[in-house]
Amino acid sequence: MARRNAGSIERQGAIEQVLAIPIETHRLIIRQFEPDDWAGMYEYASDPQVMAYIPEGQFTQAQARAFVAKNVGEHAKEFAVMLKDEGKLIGHMVFHPWFAPRTHEIGWVFHRAHQGKGHATEAALALLDYGFRVLKLHRVIATCQPENPASYRVMIKIGMRREGHFQECIYRGDDQWWDEYFYAVLEKDWFKTEGE
Repeated sequence: MARRNAGSIERQGAIEQVLAIPIETHRLIIRQFEPDDWAGMYEYASDPQVMAYIPEGQFTQAQARAFVAKNVGEHAKEFAVMLKDEGKLIGHMVFHPWFAPRTHEIGWVFHRAHQGKGHATEAALALLDYGFRVLKLHRVIATCQPENPASYRVMIKIGMRREGHFQECIYRGDDQWWDEYFYAVLEKDWFKTEGE
């Protein structure tokens, strides 16, 4: 699915793989953000329904500009998702190293008009396959709130299992706390499903 080979960079004494993109699926292109993407990103990131379970909440235009600027270049942790046929930005994927060797976190945020169409599942499967085959990851994790079944259904569809339910672990301000579900998939389980 990936067009280029992955490179690597030296960071704090460890070799970390660089995500080689774009990655293409049947309907989508996953690529690095470009500076002009901020307006398309703001279109969905300013929607209170889209951002209801994102800790940062709704974005302002300034926050959208800063988000895109932070995710341009080799240190990006979040990647634009485009409709291949239309060249339209419809959301983004989180995919970056997470607190242990050969471990990444994955996540997704999609425009409301493009939810429920399998785009998050399609993009996530492509990144998982890339992560396990090219980056040689051992484990990929994802989190969401129990009140967000659409998100954890995607986690189940892509082969993850629920490993934990952390209670009142995310502070939301005004003395409000969120619970969090924790999902993961291991390299051995990813490749085991191929033989089934």
